[in-house]
Amino acid sequence: MLKLEPRPQLSRFWSYGSPILALLITVLIGMVLFALLGKDPVKGLAVFFWEPIKSGYALGELMVKATPLLIIALGLAVCFRSNVWNIGAEGQFVFGAIAAGGVALLADKSTGGWIVAAILVAGILGGMVWAGIVAFLRDKFNANEILVSLMLVYVAVLLLGYMVYGPWKDPQGYNFPQTKTFDAVTQIPRLIKGSRVSIGLLIALAGSAALWIFLFRTRAGFAQQVGGLAPAAARYAGFSARRAVWIALLTSGGAAGLAGALEVAGPIGQLTPYVPAGYGFAAIIVAFVGRLHPVGMIFSAILMSMFYIGGELAQSRLGLPKSLTGVFQGLLLFTLLACDTLIAYRIKRKSAVKMVVSTSGTGSLQASTPLTAPVARPTEGAA
Repeated sequence: MLKLEPRPQLSRFWSYGSPILALLITVLIGMVLFALLGKDPVKGLAVFFWEPIKSGYALGELMVKATPLLIIALGLAVCFRSNVWNIGAEGQFVFGAIAAGGVALLADKSTGGWIVAAILVAGILGGMVWAGIVAFLRDKFNANEILVSLMLVYVAVLLLGYMVYGPWKDPQGYNFPQTKTFDAVTQIPRLIKGSRVSIGLLIALAGSAALWIFLFRTRAGFAQQVGGLAPAAARYAGFSARRAVWIALLTSGGAAGLAGALEVAGPIGQLTPYVPAGYGFAAIIVAFVGRLHPVGMIFSAILMSMFYIGGELAQSRLGLPKSLTGVFQGLLLFTLLACDTLIAYRIKRKSAVKMVVSTSGTGSLQASTPLTAPVARPTEGAA
């Protein structure tokens, strides 16, 4: 029989090398999957890991996918380090997109460039409002934030569907469930002419630097992390648990809402039922693969965007289902959890329990304790 035994000391090397090992295992399993599907494993891996970086245009598309993933993951890192489990960033992303889209629809020919800032602020506030519902229910009624945030995802998606099928539906859109295309003045400024990369990339990188300063150079960031690691110590130090919950959820919701605003006023350019792209759920993997560290999450966001683009290319070029993207994401998370488990625990064989049954003179049965454990005998005179 095997059991997991805590290691006396964690390996510093493997605590950082675990994501790399998990990626290598994911690649090996992916090669097996390609072979089972009748495809060339080398060609399949090239679609996922070479095609997204082989040209300047491909790199630009990679950054377009990585930007919302990184922004959402940065907010989630604050939550997870605070031991607040926000699993509903996808709903906050969608509601932020709805709020930003509502502002974008107000633009006309006389609207100035200031509308871009208003759109981004609306997205942030929308995400914060949606996450604020979770924070309120957790604070006032001790509701489980995992369930509440997850259920609100479906409410946000249904609300989006209502708006694009109803009040905001484009009357000249040939009955398609979508709003009108936003005016050019609402477009998020591009970084490179001819590319879809917007200033959202700079915002994401600036957010990474800001998160690093907040977590590791400010008292407020220290308080957030202490509350997550040792709640009793946080209470003793006078840190407010309620405040930590609100800060974590509002920060996370605002980041997800910002990502939603950048998407609808950027690459998408309108509201459609396809705004929910799964970024909010994929960002959870990005956060953990990046070790909840701002720098690590930059690289994990790029990796996850490779999976998104690779899945689309595998569908068009290899005839494989697009769900392969989710398969690779799930494999990466599963292998990472397995590697992390083996970092914290070691597998040890457990000795079998041996029972010796004897018959006493009175006919009763007596069973001995396991032979691997000494029998504790009472001392003389003990009661």
